[in-house]
Amino acid sequence: MSSEGVYNFTKIVASIGPNSDTRKTIRDMVVAGADVFRINFSHDTGRVQGHKIDLIRDVATELQKPVGVIVDIQGPKHRIGDFETDEHYPLKVGGRFTFDDDPTPGNSKRVYLPDNDVLKSLNVDDRILLNDGKIEMRVESVSKHKVVATVVRGTEIWSRRGFNLPDTEITTSVLTAKDREDLEYAITKRPDYVAISFVQRASDIAFVRDFIARRTAYPIKIIAKIERPNAVERIDEIVSVSDGIMIARGDLAVEVPYEQVPAITRKIIRVCRMMNKPVIIATQMLASMVESDFPTRAEISDVANTAYLRADSAMTSEETTVGVNPVNTVETMARILTFSDSDTIANPYDWSRVDNVPQNDWSRSVSSMAFLNHASAIVVFARDTDATIQISCRKPDIPIIAVCNDSMVANQLCLLRGVSSLFDTQLFGMRDGFNSARRFGIHTGKLVIVDDEKISLRTLD
Repeated sequence: MSSEGVYNFTKIVASIGPNSDTRKTIRDMVVAGADVFRINFSHDTGRVQGHKIDLIRDVATELQKPVGVIVDIQGPKHRIGDFETDEHYPLKVGGRFTFDDDPTPGNSKRVYLPDNDVLKSLNVDDRILLNDGKIEMRVESVSKHKVVATVVRGTEIWSRRGFNLPDTEITTSVLTAKDREDLEYAITKRPDYVAISFVQRASDIAFVRDFIARRTAYPIKIIAKIERPNAVERIDEIVSVSDGIMIARGDLAVEVPYEQVPAITRKIIRVCRMMNKPVIIATQMLASMVESDFPTRAEISDVANTAYLRADSAMTSEETTVGVNPVNTVETMARILTFSDSDTIANPYDWSRVDNVPQNDWSRSVSSMAFLNHASAIVVFARDTDATIQISCRKPDIPIIAVCNDSMVANQLCLLRGVSSLFDTQLFGMRDGFNSARRFGIHTGKLVIVDDEKISLRTLD
């Protein structure tokens, strides 16, 4: 951050995997611009993944910099059973294929469907999409032990293919047995956020919140991953009970027509802003960098668009888990976002037109005061995350410095657009806004200082 205003407003969430789970790589990614790390529990047990949280905390302590941690719980990811051989079995468009509750290996006409809740939930005419949508079938008939479907698209099928059900509301719990075990362990490591996969309704979030509350008093926040059409239809109620939203464009683009994903993304960002909730844009941001040192031109535009939409964070996935150069990926994303963020400031958009926040809302007043007085920064003394989130959601295009006396609050604020958090009990206790600003390279200009309900305008010497 500097007084000249070139500042990385849009945050980076970097996923950790086999190519990035060493202390050195994590440290280098933080230095390159990673603000938050995502640990995907889909690929192993919680106890195997837990050491990564320890590495992140060690790096944050060494660098004296708050760094957030998101534990991403797998959720009810559905897969078909195994076939008699490892071969690919041919499918014929217009032909029939059966899914049943018989655990014996499948063949060219049928396969085991391990999830009994899915069999109970499917209805005639529902679509079954397998292998990321490359195979499409439509349910023709339903009975107690099997579902017969007609092949609409696809030429072959083989063992353990994942599937999506865009037309079906599944009655299963949002947490599988594996998820419960993983989450039980993850809670002991005090992550800052838990991301819940395949959320369908607000009650899913309430269930997980109760699950966590029964096991710890730590204020772990919950992020709802939006991947299903029924979640999009209920987005207002899901956002209202969540602490943040991840737009998981991969599964979402399989379950809804892909051309609708950009419009859905814009809608969700608006809803999150109105309800004061941070939002992450995820999936294939820099996908070509799994194998390449350079992004495509389209990927550059996609990352830049995250800044132009004023989302809180852009997220890497495979690029930093199994990619050839995770640190270079973070550096690349940071360069794109730094330039694009400065461009959004140079070309401001009147967000009040899409904002349904009352004109007399206090956080709007803070943002307006900072804008009208050409403030260098907004300094918030943050006992918790609430005030800083509200100010950030007004998208003031002015750096927000959150001074915290709780390390978890400082870590959680790393996810928010425009916010630099500082865990310093001395500065917090003294309410020292000037030295807080100087810690981030701001030495001149005016500061808007927010301390509980008191808002003041001060000038740096």
